Amino acid sequence: MLPYFKLIVGFAVIIKCADFLVDGSSSIARRFRVSELVIGLTVVAFGTSTPELFVNIIASLNGNSEIAIGNILGSNIANILLILGVSSVICPLIVTKGTVWKEIPFSLLAAIVLGLMANDQLIDKNSVSVLTRIDGFVLFCFFIIFLYYSFSIAKDIEGIETHVPSKEHGLAKSVSLVVSGLAGLCFGGDWIVEGAVNLAVKLGFSQSVVGLTIVAVGTSLPELATSVVAAHKGKPDIAVGNVVGSNIFNIFFVLGVSAIIKPIPFNSRSNIDIGVVILASSLLFTFMFTGQKRSIDRWEGVVALMLYGAYLVFQIIR
Repeated sequence: MLPYFKLIVGFAVIIKCADFLVDGSSSIARRFRVSELVIGLTVVAFGTSTPELFVNIIASLNGNSEIAIGNILGSNIANILLILGVSSVICPLIVTKGTVWKEIPFSLLAAIVLGLMANDQLIDKNSVSVLTRIDGFVLFCFFIIFLYYSFSIAKDIEGIETHVPSKEHGLAKSVSLVVSGLAGLCFGGDWIVEGAVNLAVKLGFSQSVVGLTIVAVGTSLPELATSVVAAHKGKPDIAVGNVVGSNIFNIFFVLGVSAIIKPIPFNSRSNIDIGVVILASSLLFTFMFTGQKRSIDRWEGVVALMLYGAYLVFQIIR
C-alpha cells in the first residue's frame, strides 16, 4: 500500500503547492506593479508546468531517467488526446488562425527536435543516445524564442487575465507561499518518483510505463483542470492554448532544464512514445481542417479519447 499512498499524497502535495507558488508569485509581482499580462504569460504558465519540472529534476538526479523522459512524453500525449478530448466533448473548441498555423506546428516541432536530439545512434552507431547539457541549452533557447513569441501576440489574446489569481497578499505571506510552495514541490516530487519506482517493481512494469501513464496523468492534472474549466466557461482558445503551450513548455523548458542539471540517458524504446507525441500533434493539426474549420468538434474529441485508451492498453501490454 505504501507506493500507492506516496503517489497519491505526492500528487496532492505537488498540485496544491503549485497553486501556492503561483498565488504567492503573482501577489509579489503585483506589489512591484508587474502587469496582469506578464504574470499570466510567465508566473502562471510556469506554475502549471512545475509538477513536471520537479518530478523530472528529482527523477533525473536519482538516476530514474526513464521516469523523467516518460513523464514528459506521457504528459504531452495526455494533454492532447485526454485533456483536449474531454474538453472538446464538453464544448467544441474553436481556435484562432494563429493557434492553427503557429502554436500547434511549434509544438509539433518540439517533438521532432526532441526525437532528433535523443537519437545520436541514428548518425553514429557507436555513440550513446543521451540528452546532453548542450542539448538542454539548445532546447532552452527554443523556449526563449517561444516566450518572445508569446509576448508578441499577447495583446491579441482575450481572456488572458482569467489565468491570474485575483488575491493580493502581504509581502510576508506572499514570500511564505512561494517558499512553502517550492518546498512542497520538492517533497511531493520526491514522493511521486519514489512511489512510482516502487510501484513499477511491485507490478512488474518498467519505470518507463509508469512514467508514461500514472505519473504523466498525475502531473497533467493542473492542465486538465484549467482546460476543462475554460471549455465550460466558453473560453476555447484558452483551453487549447493551455495544452499546446504546456506541451511546448514540457519539452523545451522542463526537459531543457533537466538536461542542463544532469544529462538524461535515452532508451530507444521511447522512440515509440515520441512517435505517438508527433502523431497526436499531427492529429490535432488535422482536426483543424476536418468538420468545422479551426475547431475540435465533439466527435473528434471522442476519437482522441479512444486513441488515448488504445495507447494505455498498448503500454500495459508492452
